[in-house]
Amino acid sequence: MVSGSTPDPRPAIDAALARRLVDTQFPQWAGLPLELLDPAGSDHVIYRLGEDLSVRLPRHAGAIDQAVKESAWLPRLAPHLPLAIPVPVAVGEPGFGYPWRWAVSRWLDGEVATVPALENSSRAAVQLAEFLVALQAYAPGGGPDGEAYDDLAGRPLADRDRATRAAIAEADGVFDAAAMTALWDAALTAPAWNRPPVWFHGDFHTGNLLTVDGRLSAVIDFGGLGIGDPACDLTIAFTLMSAGSRAAFRAALDVDDATWARGRGWALATGLNAYTSYAAVNPRVAAQTSRQITEALIG
Repeated sequence: MVSGSTPDPRPAIDAALARRLVDTQFPQWAGLPLELLDPAGSDHVIYRLGEDLSVRLPRHAGAIDQAVKESAWLPRLAPHLPLAIPVPVAVGEPGFGYPWRWAVSRWLDGEVATVPALENSSRAAVQLAEFLVALQAYAPGGGPDGEAYDDLAGRPLADRDRATRAAIAEADGVFDAAAMTALWDAALTAPAWNRPPVWFHGDFHTGNLLTVDGRLSAVIDFGGLGIGDPACDLTIAFTLMSAGSRAAFRAALDVDDATWARGRGWALATGLNAYTSYAAVNPRVAAQTSRQITEALIG
C-alpha cells in the first residue's frame, strides 16, 4: 500500500445516483428532469428536479441531520416569518451505496445575494432584522408537548477559543493579530445571554440569502438551526453590510452591547475558520472571508 494517501470519506455523488434514488423512492417524480446546480456550496450537492422541486444530497457527515431537522421544523416556522424559507416535501433514505438521508424541497427562485447589490441597503438590513425578530419570537415551546430540544441547543462561543486563537496566529500579517485578539477577548468576556433561549438560523450569511429583482426574497439552508443565544446570527451584519446599513440593522433588531460583542466574535471566528481552511485554494472564499474579518474588526 502506498503510504501518505488518505481515502476520501465522502461518497461519490453524480446525476446517475440522484436519478436512481429519486426514481426508486419517489416514482411519482421519475419523469422529471434533473439539472445540477453548480456551485451548490460545501455541504450538499443540489439538483433541480423539474420546475418546482430540488434534491439535496449531503456531501459529508456534518450535514447528514439537516434533511430531518428541516422537515420537522421549517413547516412550523414558515408561517411566522416575513421571508420565504424552504418547504420540505420528502426525506429520502440511503440507497445504491449512498449512506445518508437526503431531502426533496420546493424550488425557490432567486439569485444568491451579493455584497455589491445590498451592502449599502438599509431596507435590506431592516428586512433581515425583521426576519430575525420574527424567528426569535416563535417560542421553542411551539412544538409538540414534551418534545426534546437537546439536539437543537447551540454551542457556546467559548468552544471555539482554541481554534480561533490558533487561526489568529496563522493569519497574523494578513490581518492585525492584536486587534483580532482584543475583539476575541471582548467577545468571550461579554455577559452571556441571560434570557430565555430563542431560535437562531445558525449559518446566517450572504450565501444563504436569495434575491429576486435585487430585493431579498428568501432565506435558505437551515442546517445550523437551533435554540439558545442568537448572537451567532449577527454574522450577517459583517458578511453583507457596510457601516451605515449595519447601524440600521442593529437599531431595528435592538441589540444590546453584550450580544453585539458576542456577534462580532462569531463573525471573527467563522471568518477565520473559513479563511485559514480555504483561502489558499479558493479566491472567492478568500475575498468573502477577508471582508468578513475586516468588517468584524470595524464593528
